[in-house]
Formats: sequence, structure tokens, C-alpha cells
Amino acid sequence: MKLPRRVPWASIAELDEVCAAIYADESSLDSKTFAINRLTAWKAITSLPHAVDSTLSILAVIVQDDCSNTSGLVLRQSYSAAIIRMVNGLVDPLQFGVYARSIAAIAVQLGLPAWLVELRHAATHEDLPSLEVLRRAAQQSMTWLLHNYWLPTLDPSSAPQAEVTPLRPLEPILKEYKNIFKLVTRDTSLSKHYKQATANVFKDVEKWIAEATVAANVVNGEMGWEQADGQESRRSAREKWALEMFSDALIDKGGLIPLSKKKRVLSENSFTPPDASLKIWSPLLTNVQALHPEFSSVLLSRAIFRLKAMSTNVSESSTSSDPSYDATLARWIFWLVDKMGIDEGSEEDIRIEVVSSILTVLAPGSQPPTHTETNLDNLLSALCAGYPTVKSACTALRSPKLISSLVWNPEDISVMKDRLDALISLPTEDDQEMHVIEEIGPLSSAGWKLLDSSCWKPCPIGVSCVPVSQ
Repeated sequence: MKLPRRVPWASIAELDEVCAAIYADESSLDSKTFAINRLTAWKAITSLPHAVDSTLSILAVIVQDDCSNTSGLVLRQSYSAAIIRMVNGLVDPLQFGVYARSIAAIAVQLGLPAWLVELRHAATHEDLPSLEVLRRAAQQSMTWLLHNYWLPTLDPSSAPQAEVTPLRPLEPILKEYKNIFKLVTRDTSLSKHYKQATANVFKDVEKWIAEATVAANVVNGEMGWEQADGQESRRSAREKWALEMFSDALIDKGGLIPLSKKKRVLSENSFTPPDASLKIWSPLLTNVQALHPEFSSVLLSRAIFRLKAMSTNVSESSTSSDPSYDATLARWIFWLVDKMGIDEGSEEDIRIEVVSSILTVLAPGSQPPTHTETNLDNLLSALCAGYPTVKSACTALRSPKLISSLVWNPEDISVMKDRLDALISLPTEDDQEMHVIEEIGPLSSAGWKLLDSSCWKPCPIGVSCVPVSQ
């Protein structure tokens, strides 16, 4: 749910009135002047969304072009300034990450015509475009603003679903990274030779995360229009989604977990991932963590989710069962908790949270495959080692005394009957409640009885309504 934001219009009808004045009759100078005056008054009250501010700037130049003998050079400069401000204001809020992306790349994700970006570049760094070209650009900009801001704002239900430009595949970037670090880890003398290549692949990863963040903004209709409170939190949510996509690609086979089962050689002396994989991938994880402090917690949560999904959806005889994948993923989970320094709480609290999440797979009544239960038991032991509080919490959560059996038997029904008889025999001073029990009739000794429609009537959710005869 979006947070409330301050807007200068009193109602959506007032915004619709201004939109109609701008677009309904393009030949009417009076309606355009009315729109300019109203938008200018709004701007004096509070800052306008960028789309509205851009509409005002371009509309003012169009009116100036229609009703005065302003020189061509002044008009070219005014048109150029309005278009430059519109494009820059759209792109700048979506410059995520430490590496700046090209304006053209972000504009493609927004669906902004590419030639407007080229016009913006020419007006900024080259000779001013001709007046005819600028007039055409102004008209197309107004049309784009109408379909991408005004109409969706006036009637969100009729807004077309945003078409997101498909993201670049992440697999080639990760494959290139893996190939470089395989060579570097085998021969450390090559690290200097591949220094620039390593920097480039780190930059590609960061740019991919930025692209995914922009894609999440476009899907949710967040194109940098608003400058209200809560924008930073929404941006953080989109960035988290991008990190989740990145994390899912990392924990696929061929990423943190080697594609070949022969390379998933696990140490018997320590609960750590394969040494070769650790040397290859830890530099990338450390680099992304330095740029995105929440990355380790996101990767950890996605890894736990994947391990739990694999544990609950795979049977012992399933052909898709891959015990070595589960075992390697469990060790990466422990490594993330133990080495990555997650900042969302104390280390003991994080371990208890991970233990609680894992124990849902081992709950009474569940029947995970044997290899899954072994992997999870080993992971729990590693998480509890050296942490008495975590170990006691794990023991308490796994205690069968605190969790009832999921299988009912005749003895349980007998206990229920005894409890029910004891409850009915309790004296009460409320005559109305006693009358309700008599109205319902005798309760079955085998359990609860379904009430008929005469004892209850429909009522709103959250309202208790039991009819009692007076």
C-alpha cells in the first residue's frame, strides 16, 4: 500500500478539469492559458509531480510560440530547456547503484521514445535542433505525458499494464565471472592480468541489479513522478526485489552450487561449502554486500526458502531428488550466517530465527526424505555449536511434548469427552448463557455438534451475534 502524499489539487475532478483544458482543444488559447495559470498556482503551494511540472514547462513554450513574435532562437532555447528538464527528471530518480547507466538504457525501460533522448543530447552538447524538430518533439512529449501520467492518474483502473523490457539474462555475466575466477584461483599470479576484467564483471553485475530495480519500479507504476515522503522506502523495496532475483540466480545449479556433482566435495572436518566454490564466489558476495548492506539477509532468506521447498516437494524416490545439492546449499546457509555479518540483529537472534524456520520442515507428522532430514540435522547442529542459547531454543522447539500428535485415536476422543463433560457441569450465574445452551440442545459426547440455522443468523465479520429468547 502506498503512503499518502501531498498534492495541490483538492480532488481528482479538479485534476481532470486541468487535463481537459490542456488536451481537449489544442487550438483553444484560453483553455491553455487557464491550465497554465492553474498549474502555476499549484506550484506556488507545493512541489508538483515531475510529469505535471514538465507539462507546465512545455505548455508554456507552446503558448509562447502561438501568441507572440518571439525570435526563433529564443523559442529553440525554451523548447530545448523544457525537453531536457523532462528527460533528465524522468531518468535521474532511476539511477540506482554506484555506476551510472546511460540515459538511453533507462529511457528504453520507461518506454520513452529514443529520439527524444537523442534530441536531449543534441540540445545539451551540440547545436540546437531546428524549430520544426523541437515543435514536433514538444507535441510528442505532451502525448507521452498524457498516456503515461495524466490518464493513468485520473483512472488507474483503465491504465494499460506496463510492458517491461525483458531484463538481460544474468547467466552469461555469472558465467564470465566464474571463468575469470577459476583461472585466478588456480594461478594467483594472473590476478593482476585479470584485474580490469574483474572490475568490468563487477560493474556488469551492479548494472544488472540497477536494471532489475528500474524494472520493478515500472511494473508498480513508480517512474519517478512523485517526490513525496516514503519514496526512499519504496525504492528500498524495489531494490530488495532485484536482489532476490539476483540471489535466486546465484543459488541455482551452476552458481554457488557446482553443476557437476563431482565438484560438490564437502569437508568432513568443518561445515563449510566446497573449498573451490568458496574461493570463486566469496569475492563477488563480498563486493555486492559492500554496495547493498541488505544483500546477505536477502540471499540467506532465499537460500532457506529454496532448501525448504526442495525438502517438502521431493519424495525419497523422486528422480529430481539431488541430495548433494541440498547438502551444499545447507553449508552455504551456515556460511552466510557465520561469515557474512548480517546486520539485522544479534548473531544469536539470527541463528534462532534460522533454526525456527528450518524446524518447520521437521515438524511432527512431516515425512521429509532421509537425506533431507540428515542435512537439516547437520545444519541445526552447526548453527547451535558454541551457542548455548540457540541450542536450548532448538531443543525446546523440537520437544515432542510441546507439539501434539497429528494422528487422532480413540483415546484422544475419550479425553475430549471428559473435558466436555467437565465444561458442561461447571455452574454459571448467567441465565442467558444457560438458556443459549438449552436452546442449542444436548451436546454429543463424541465431540462438538454443528448448529442449525435457527440458532444463528448472518452478521458482519467481527460482530458476534447469538440470538437469545427473551
